Amino acid sequence: MTRSKAPLIAVVVVLVLVAALLGGELFFRQQIKSCLAGQLESEIGSSVDVGLGWKPILISLVDKQVSSVTVDSSDARFGPAEGMVVHAEVKDVNLEQTADSNGTIGSSSADISWSTDGIAATLQSQGIGALVSGVTASQSAGTLSFSVGGIAQLTVKPSISGDRVDVQTVDASILGLGIPTDLVDSIVGVLTDSLQQYPLDMKPTSLTVTDSGIELALQGGQYTMPAPPPGQTVESPEGCGVLA
Repeated sequence: MTRSKAPLIAVVVVLVLVAALLGGELFFRQQIKSCLAGQLESEIGSSVDVGLGWKPILISLVDKQVSSVTVDSSDARFGPAEGMVVHAEVKDVNLEQTADSNGTIGSSSADISWSTDGIAATLQSQGIGALVSGVTASQSAGTLSFSVGGIAQLTVKPSISGDRVDVQTVDASILGLGIPTDLVDSIVGVLTDSLQQYPLDMKPTSLTVTDSGIELALQGGQYTMPAPPPGQTVESPEGCGVLA
């Protein structure tokens, strides 16, 4: 009788161990996702959804290494920009925390979509939106056009120059006359500032103007996630306690 029960007991023990491992994996995976989300939200400028790579998190708790992390945001804010949709991936994440850092990242990449509605909302938030009645984009021309006061038209062409985005004025006229320089400079300045500040020290590698806005690709190398400034007490994001 005892011998006949032994295989059953072994199976039960194995099932209990598997259930415990799966439960632990799911729990700690959620904790790590919450921790990373809290750290990356300050970089992206909005709430983010975080996904983890294939590596079991129970192993990551031991070696503090995560193979890859995906980051998605539907309302990212880079500089003054609003309404950017971001899909990013970071690889070779080291979760080891020190006095000088909250971990490191081996490399990163991101695809950004900035719609004409998002561009208009950005101008509105910077106090220029009342003067701009519409924003349109032309994929064939690679330009953005702004209707100013219903009678003027400002057209600009964004492009990558070196490791930055440059915004050039193509046309600025009111019934054939020039738009005031201060207004042109304000609009171009907001666009330029919005396309210069990126998370994780990433740099632009390609830019395309579509009929609905701007599509931008970024690439980044090794990056150290900064620790709080000395003397400043900052509450750790939820889930980071499991890494202590």
